[in-house]
Amino acid sequence: MLTFLGFAMIATFLVLIMMKKMSPIAALVLIPALFCVFAGKGAHLGDYVIDGVGKLAPTAAMLMFAIVYFGVMIDVGLFDPVVRGILRFCKADPMRVVVGTAVLAAIVSLDGDGSTTFMITVSAMYPLYKRLGLSLVVMTGVAATANGVMNTLPWGGPTARAATALKLDAADIFVPMIPALAMGLLFVFVLAYVLGVKERRRVGLLVLPPSVDAEEERAPETTSALVAAGTGASAGPAAGAPEAAVDGSAATGDRHAAGGSEPAFAVPEDGFQGLDPHRATLRPRLYWFNAGLTVALLTAMIMELLPIPVLFLLGAALALTVNFPHMPDQKARIAAHADNVLNVAGMVFAAAVFTGVLTGTGMVKHMADWLVGAIPEGMGPHMALVTGLLSLPLTYFMSNDGFYFGVLPVLAEAGAAHGVSPLEIARASLVGQALHMSSPLVPAVYVLVGMAKVEFGDHTRFTVKWAALTSLVVLAAGMLFGII
Repeated sequence: MLTFLGFAMIATFLVLIMMKKMSPIAALVLIPALFCVFAGKGAHLGDYVIDGVGKLAPTAAMLMFAIVYFGVMIDVGLFDPVVRGILRFCKADPMRVVVGTAVLAAIVSLDGDGSTTFMITVSAMYPLYKRLGLSLVVMTGVAATANGVMNTLPWGGPTARAATALKLDAADIFVPMIPALAMGLLFVFVLAYVLGVKERRRVGLLVLPPSVDAEEERAPETTSALVAAGTGASAGPAAGAPEAAVDGSAATGDRHAAGGSEPAFAVPEDGFQGLDPHRATLRPRLYWFNAGLTVALLTAMIMELLPIPVLFLLGAALALTVNFPHMPDQKARIAAHADNVLNVAGMVFAAAVFTGVLTGTGMVKHMADWLVGAIPEGMGPHMALVTGLLSLPLTYFMSNDGFYFGVLPVLAEAGAAHGVSPLEIARASLVGQALHMSSPLVPAVYVLVGMAKVEFGDHTRFTVKWAALTSLVVLAAGMLFGII
């Protein structure tokens, strides 16, 4: 009964948000509450929610202060050189823009934190996508999938969890997986190229007008410190632009094939806003201090000198104090980022209801036991393959903690009975991470869709198929190379 209710609850949640019948926050709260009553445990709903909130509170705190910290770093101009470099590479070519998104997301993912990756990637690329009329779900899908592959770094979380759960060395798990993960990342770059070519065919090869310096394109509205910026002369309305082929969004600029007439640009219907390159929040004299602080913060995070929420709390406080020593300026910066902080923190605490009910009622355990029990006896010698395939849906429908500490030991034990090494099981368990990063239970994904102003349902509909295919490429490469 609990197995059926668990699957039904997840299916109901996904269908409603993908059909846009409910907002993610409402769905994360109301659907599990309803199914908790169906399971006959409505009297314990409060306990389940409080337990879930307690477990996710550190994550919410980390995201809150990470948003403030990196928001301030964007305000003061720390990432301006990165943005200029990416934009110089991308120019106005949609294909280069999408590939640049994948490359930037992969590079920034080296810090091991998804929310950081998404904040920096969206801040750099959002204005260019809006200016060229590109599909924003392409940006979120490519960024999430690239980050998912890179999330397997030993300090990213999943590898450390697998090593802890099976009492193995993280390096023994990760290092042999590098060729397979490299193939997965290469596939993401190829995917970005293909999607970029489709976007190029849809909107054409554009050229930004001389009145706009592409190097001055900056962060989206949600990163604050925004000022209204014109988008150059317009030659004809954009209202008649055809619907987007990828996500249904209308193109925002007139199409001009390479070598065609002088291009012109139209302002998007929701208005385009970019950061003023001469904004008052810039702190060029403190650039190296801010760069050093960020490097020190990421180093401390990788070395686990302190819990990540504590590091970001200290970093945000220090960044505000040094860059904005006057109290009114500090309040203004905090207020500027408050909307994004509230949206993300609210989503995390709403997800706590979902995870609390799944865990508290025992639905997760019954679902995992059913899946493991459904494995045919003849598949015993192939438990590494089975683990890799199961990692896709299981890490999507449950937290990494639930999968690696609850399900993985059972799979490893079943594999050991057929002579399959725990190392192979652990490596196979990592392949689902590309899909996991778009799970509704991953707080960082709400940072991504929130900053990109993309509906979570649209992101899910577009990304899941490509992320699942990326995971299968990693699994196939692992088997081909004899790693799994």
